[in-house]
Amino acid sequence: MRIVDDTDRRILLELTRHPRITNAAIAEQLGLARNTVQNRVAALEASDALQGFDRRFHAAALGYPLTVFMATHVDQPRIDEVVEQLRRIPEVVQAFGLSGQADVLVRAVCRDAEDLYRINKLVLACDGVERTETWLSMGELIPFRLAPVLERDLQAR
Repeated sequence: MRIVDDTDRRILLELTRHPRITNAAIAEQLGLARNTVQNRVAALEASDALQGFDRRFHAAALGYPLTVFMATHVDQPRIDEVVEQLRRIPEVVQAFGLSGQADVLVRAVCRDAEDLYRINKLVLACDGVERTETWLSMGELIPFRLAPVLERDLQAR
């Protein structure tokens, strides 16, 4: 993972504020050469510091209004195998390795309660999964964001 510098932070903030902005417009806004911006954006994308466009999609608009979190308990030696199986379930949109009681926190999107039941059965059917505890999200109170961190880091310098 590439660690960003202040120039990268300024570019990322511009992309956050104006997602459709061109590299040339970023260069003009920040007083940088267009090639500098183009090279840095390419490096950010290559290093996964700048992630996929699909992070901006709202699942409800795609027909998946329910978001659930599943604390998933797995047979530890099989965790990589479990993750690979979870990756094959389209409705699993994120998974985090955890310390503590559960091993993997799965975030999934569902069409309705019946769909949740189906998805939960798919997760439980993964070889190595022992059990799950599922929580239904009642609403996203703070959407995913990193702009405040970027802004703070720039101000602290």
